[in-house]
Amino acid sequence: MWALRRASIPLRNRGFNVRASCVKLTRTSCVEEETAIYESPRIKNGEFFTPKTYFHSGNASLKFTVSRRELSSSSTKEEDDLEDGFSELEMPAADGSGKENDDLLTNETDLSDGSDSDDVEEPHNEIDESAKKNRRRRWAESELFKEIVNAPDFSVHSALEKWVKEGKELNRQEISLAMFNLRRRRLFVKALQLSEWLQSKKQFEFIERDYASRLDLIAKVHGLQKAEAYIETIPESCRTEIMYRTLLANSVFQKNTKKAEEIFSKMKDLGFPVTVFPCNQLLLLYKRVDMNKIADLLLFMENENIKPSALTFEILIDTKGQSKDIAGMEQIVERMKAQGIEPSVKTQIVVFRHYISAGHQDKAETLLKEMEGKNLIQNRWLCRILPPFYANLGKEDEVRRIWEVCEANPRVDECVAVIEAWGKLNKINEAEKVFEIMLKKSKLSSRNCSVLLYVYANNKMLVKGKDLIKRMAESGQRIGPLTLDAIVKLYVQSGEVEKADSILHKAAQLNPVRPLYSTFLTMLEQYAKRGDIHNSEKIFVRMKQAKYQPGSKIYQILMQAYINAKLPAYGIRDRIKADNINPNKALASQLVQVDGFRKNPVSDLLD
Repeated sequence: MWALRRASIPLRNRGFNVRASCVKLTRTSCVEEETAIYESPRIKNGEFFTPKTYFHSGNASLKFTVSRRELSSSSTKEEDDLEDGFSELEMPAADGSGKENDDLLTNETDLSDGSDSDDVEEPHNEIDESAKKNRRRRWAESELFKEIVNAPDFSVHSALEKWVKEGKELNRQEISLAMFNLRRRRLFVKALQLSEWLQSKKQFEFIERDYASRLDLIAKVHGLQKAEAYIETIPESCRTEIMYRTLLANSVFQKNTKKAEEIFSKMKDLGFPVTVFPCNQLLLLYKRVDMNKIADLLLFMENENIKPSALTFEILIDTKGQSKDIAGMEQIVERMKAQGIEPSVKTQIVVFRHYISAGHQDKAETLLKEMEGKNLIQNRWLCRILPPFYANLGKEDEVRRIWEVCEANPRVDECVAVIEAWGKLNKINEAEKVFEIMLKKSKLSSRNCSVLLYVYANNKMLVKGKDLIKRMAESGQRIGPLTLDAIVKLYVQSGEVEKADSILHKAAQLNPVRPLYSTFLTMLEQYAKRGDIHNSEKIFVRMKQAKYQPGSKIYQILMQAYINAKLPAYGIRDRIKADNINPNKALASQLVQVDGFRKNPVSDLLD
């Protein structure tokens, strides 16, 4: 741990500029967005971070009291459960907007027929643990789920009453699958209503994980305050550490630093052992909102003999990469290996992207070759990962070589990766050919179409994009968040911003599942460039209504709208404070520019 903390000294002592890296970690992304690293590769929640310009430990201090205890650094079953179930931290989406399981493609299963990219998350199998043991069964859509999702929001309870009255089966497995699919589509309101109905009707005796699931849903739907109050209603025997970990995870997810630190302190006060899990949650939070605190948290972990996990290293690797400290990033990778932790593919992808961002093309290519190994046929699963990365390097021959491995009998996820790669290389005809091959393996779906829509969007091919959208409509496809994101970007890239806004607005009215964070971001950036304050504020409000917690980045874009319009932003400091945001240097500079009460030479003369 000392070596890790020492490795951060050069970064703390130098004022490195940090730019949020466009990283999509666990899939071949059709669109690159900010995201981060999860405790487990099974957790799906892409959220977006806005790191401070540099972190420094000199005068920074953790704002919670640290007491020395008998601490455990080993992972517990509850910790694993929480990783698998409730810790939907950083991407996508996002707050939810949140990126991604072993199937690197499951970024759309399109929320109307799957889940959104940032936000695909592993099941919260709060009713039946056994459902986790059968991966195929977990992804099935239960009849109960279909009944619930088709019911209006206000009549979910009636739909459940009807289900029972008709004598249909209502066992733990059926409920588990329904709950998983509701969460997978981020239908948290309906998931909460299901949980409330089950408890009120005493269909099953609630156990610890059931309460933790309910707590998680309350935090998502009603906020942290209501969730904290709910803990007091839970039977004392079930008021265990996992409840507070769930609450901590949601505090971090909402980037509420004050509340997260309060919960961390309360966990210690209640006598729960401080393990690496809650420390990692704070590291994720600080990476997003206040990197000054990272070094102090590492010192705390060192003093308390808390052994870093793979996630600890991954966060530090990503932090170093964002600061363009490539040597420091490589040093942490070596420390990770020295601890007996081999970097996962997810971590290697993060390193790759930082190499690309820092202009280290040779190192990036060497890393891809190391990932591939000597026999791609034996490591064929990498065919769904590597093509877009070789495309980032402009390696057309490498993309073609990988496609030749799969071409005789391609899998859908391999096709998606190659379509994306050809799109990056501006080989539109090649991308379309692979798309048609893919349709022979799999029926036309929103998920499959979205990858080609992104290709059209990135190449400003509006006519072809419209033709594909028409094709989707004729086949009866429903538009989910990822497809909507591609459509919005298609119109924006083609200069039809108002049409993109109209589509986004209509989709929000017709589809109960919220758009991706990146979709709102695209619109906000366009209006800010124009200095269109009215529409910028409109998009900002819609993001908050969709339960996306604004960070420094969003406020920076909003401030740019005021700057471009050459108008003051009255009350903006209070708004930022209310959202628990600690302004970074860039935002602080913008606040000065939009301050309506700022003094200038002319006003001084008038005074």
